[in-house]
Amino acid sequence: MSASPDRGRAAATSVGRALVPVLLAFVVGGVVLAVTGQDPLQIYRLLLEEAFGGGSRIDATLAAATPLLFTAVAAAFAYRAGVFTIGAEGSFTLGGLAAAVVGAHVGSLPPVAAVGSSLLAAVAAGVLVAVVPAVLRAWWKVDEVVTTLMFNFIVAGVAGWAVQAFFQERGQANSATAYVSDAARLEPFFPPNLTNAGLVVALLLVVAYAFWFRRTTLGFEFRAVGATPRFAVAQGLRTRTVVVVALLGAGLVAGLGGGVHALGIVHRYTGGFSASFGFTGIAIALLARFNPVGMVVGAVLFGALNAAGSTIQLFVNLPIQLVDILQGTVMIFAVVQFVLPRLALRRRPAAPEAVIA
Repeated sequence: MSASPDRGRAAATSVGRALVPVLLAFVVGGVVLAVTGQDPLQIYRLLLEEAFGGGSRIDATLAAATPLLFTAVAAAFAYRAGVFTIGAEGSFTLGGLAAAVVGAHVGSLPPVAAVGSSLLAAVAAGVLVAVVPAVLRAWWKVDEVVTTLMFNFIVAGVAGWAVQAFFQERGQANSATAYVSDAARLEPFFPPNLTNAGLVVALLLVVAYAFWFRRTTLGFEFRAVGATPRFAVAQGLRTRTVVVVALLGAGLVAGLGGGVHALGIVHRYTGGFSASFGFTGIAIALLARFNPVGMVVGAVLFGALNAAGSTIQLFVNLPIQLVDILQGTVMIFAVVQFVLPRLALRRRPAAPEAVIA
């Protein structure tokens, strides 16, 4: 009988912890606004109205949240195994390029085949980005934080060069591919709005993520390796397999997100294709403590900031950098809140009986 209240208290505690970085970020943002002569309450009210004040604004928020859901799930999938990848940004970028290139050449196929082949190319590209970091981490213990971060820069350079050398659309002044064919597009649910089937795919991925860790054997091994890696090794768990699957799976999900973004929103690949979606997804995963529902809420929150911040300047003289300040502050406090308990646990002295043993 006591299980239900305990679960309720645990859920309330998790929600409270997730809200702390957000509230602190808005306090910091309020100070910045006050110093620059703005009314923080008025600005925040406008942000709320522009994010959720009507069907079209909610649609813009959900469209902005969709790529963040993919990258958040990608980060959480790896982090649950104790693998701290920073590579979602690179997989998202190369996945978007692959989907855009394939999508521009499959106009003769039926829509299901055109979309499927484009997304398959995106998935393959996302996994490809993660292969080298996975091998280096699993077999040579090379820090995946360093390798995945560096691969983001490599992928950005390779993608830019590939567009200019092979896929540049004639008549375009910037580095951009041709638009994807009509058959390969993810059409919006309610035109001219933007939300499309990509949001459904992202939500299904969240459900699959939750099922994976609670109902599968490898998901159990993920949790065991992530929580107590030394104990997992001692028990003979497949730690190398877990590391490889964690990194490749994160690349797969992020690459799929890039493909969905290319087919559903941008309809091609251009320079600046990813608005740091991979890095924001990391913050969302940490903010939610890898909880599926928390990641959905976090993605909507960050999506609301992105969607509202770009339009609120029409009403007040507000620098767009405020949104960056809010997002960056949330990221900092989310990481601090995640890391400090672990550092305290490491510094905690061993119990006397453990020392004697």
